[in-house]
Amino acid sequence: MPTVRQNIAYAYEGFMRSHRASVLHIAKSVVVILACALLLETFVFNVNYFLSAGYNTINLDDRLNLQETTDGSYKLTTVNHTLEFSDLNTEVHNVRLDFDFDQPAQELTVRIHFTDEAHLTYFDSTEYTVGVPDVDVSTFVDQSEYINLNTTGIVDNLRIEIVGDDTNYPIKLKSITLNAHHPFDFNTTRFLATAGLLGLVFAFRPRSVIYRIGIVDQPRKSKAIIIATVAIEVCLLSSYLFLGSNLVGVATKDYNNGSWDGSSMVNAFEVGGDNAQQYAELAKAMTKGQLYLEEEPPDWLQDMSDPYDKGARDEAQKATGEPYLFDVAFHDGHYYVYFGVVPVLLFYLPFYVLTGANFPTAIGVLVAVIAFVLGCSALLDRFARYHFKRVSLGLYLLLQIPLVMCCGILYLLKFPTFYSLPIALGLAFSVWGLYFWMRGRAAGRPEGWYLVGSLCMALVAGCRPQLLVLSLLAFPLFWRVYITKRRLFTPRGAREFACLVLPYLVVAAGLMGYNYARFGSFTDFGANYNLTVNDMTKRGWNVGRLAPAFFAYFVQPPTATGVFPFLQAAPFDTTYMGQTIKEATFGGILACLPVLWILPFAKRILQLRFRQRATRTIAGVIIVLLIGGVLVALLDAQMAGILQRYFADFSFMFLAAVVLLAFVVNENLAPRTTTQNLLMKVLLVLVTLSVLYSALLCFVPETGWYSDVYPWAYQNIIETVQFWT
Repeated sequence: MPTVRQNIAYAYEGFMRSHRASVLHIAKSVVVILACALLLETFVFNVNYFLSAGYNTINLDDRLNLQETTDGSYKLTTVNHTLEFSDLNTEVHNVRLDFDFDQPAQELTVRIHFTDEAHLTYFDSTEYTVGVPDVDVSTFVDQSEYINLNTTGIVDNLRIEIVGDDTNYPIKLKSITLNAHHPFDFNTTRFLATAGLLGLVFAFRPRSVIYRIGIVDQPRKSKAIIIATVAIEVCLLSSYLFLGSNLVGVATKDYNNGSWDGSSMVNAFEVGGDNAQQYAELAKAMTKGQLYLEEEPPDWLQDMSDPYDKGARDEAQKATGEPYLFDVAFHDGHYYVYFGVVPVLLFYLPFYVLTGANFPTAIGVLVAVIAFVLGCSALLDRFARYHFKRVSLGLYLLLQIPLVMCCGILYLLKFPTFYSLPIALGLAFSVWGLYFWMRGRAAGRPEGWYLVGSLCMALVAGCRPQLLVLSLLAFPLFWRVYITKRRLFTPRGAREFACLVLPYLVVAAGLMGYNYARFGSFTDFGANYNLTVNDMTKRGWNVGRLAPAFFAYFVQPPTATGVFPFLQAAPFDTTYMGQTIKEATFGGILACLPVLWILPFAKRILQLRFRQRATRTIAGVIIVLLIGGVLVALLDAQMAGILQRYFADFSFMFLAAVVLLAFVVNENLAPRTTTQNLLMKVLLVLVTLSVLYSALLCFVPETGWYSDVYPWAYQNIIETVQFWT
């Protein structure tokens, strides 16, 4: 009997006999990609190392008029934090401020002035010019301490000032030098990112083999590559979530170690303040047989005639000094959670019962996002493999990447709070529900698939009710089978249809009972009782809110700048003469996601499908997705406002419609023709721009994110990208 080692060797030899040429080609390509990444990291991203090699370094320590410390450093204080040097009479290419690494890390804003052969006096910004911009320097990031200057000829005077009201003094400065030699910095993260980007360029180049691998014709090879791609995406998404450690809520010896309990391998801890714990507090209340939070509202809140008026609440809080919980439902003298209850039942309640600790919300968001990516990929594979015959692996991947990366889930990972969890979980349930429905449509005995699928779709109501719009896809998916062909009126058809409907009835009964137990109404989810920035009981519906919302959500262009991450919050002006609920947004999806520019051609593309197929299923799905997307966006604006995380409510619907439209176009083109090649090139450009926008949005500085809580560490990301500064 052969040993395991012999079996492995035999399998390896057989595989190599069949695929030796492909394996060698891939190996050579990987070597070339790594070599190119190495060359770029060495000679391009470290260009300052080579440019500064011949500089004449000048140490200015002996000209410092600062108090010295016992360890030989200099102390910048609240009174003395300006360094001024006269009569330098030398060329100045850069300045190095060598801060003591052992002091508490912080980000400093440095303002520099100089005089040179083009400026006899210090100069600032004027109506027609821009002066030397302030620069951020981290006492924790060595590369940020080297500040390149663009001077003209000989520099005479130099002034360096620490500005910023939030600077923590004293600051320990070890040394200051002019024309310092930049150290060689091999950045492993940048090297791997560069190799990854080069790998994507190589994989999706116009003549790549992935465009010749058919999803239907070569199922084993295509599935293996799809699984590998999804695994890489999951790793990237997980890494991004854990980057924002201030919002994660888990600690180990080496991660968030300031909150580590010192004994467990991993422990959870609370993040985000009292307001962020309401899901966890509801789980605790449920174990005691109650549906309202344990915390008692202050007496002044219970005595108010209108507790939903934020201005009046704030005045009462100032007068009494007693705080209240924000963004929870207040009804009949108790606090309630108005967010969907399914996340509590799925994550928080079991976790609390088992451990006695609060479930870390960010982990729930990550689990939901991973479930969404897996379900989305499976659903897309189902459409490509069973409803279209000419989809190549290249086209599948070219559409799968923006479908999962541009639909808003990256922003949910950026802020993995209890606000993001219901949206992420609703999306995950939706795509898996659709997948199970699609499996059932092709199964001989679909009852089980329909039950699971409808259960997933129904549970969306307990997560994010807006996403129930996706349940309307049941009409194009099942109308022809059960209504047109009258299968519903047969015993078997009636049984199958019952499996589609029954989970909705069960979940609806549970949610209605939950609502009635809390608010005495079967249909009241409690959103109107929310203690938020406006009085939801009187918000109502107003047509005037629709135009600003449509502009912000769909057509507003992005606002760009020349500094990483290059995107800024888009300006917002409105003629709506009432209160608008608005947080920072970064442009409408039709303007910022070029892959959606296929949508204006939807009518002509659907006509191609009509000539190809007598059925209207795909056309119906696309129409429902587009109408549903617009409806959800406008409903969000009316009910809650204009917020960046709400883009995840509807972006997926438009992207899914684009995927199906692209499949239809591809189906009507002969393989490997000039027209199809042109389609792939255009699609590649549109996808690249869309993914680039979504990726850059991940790193835009925002309040409460990593850049705000750890600005001194965020500076490392900036230095990694802006290698030339």
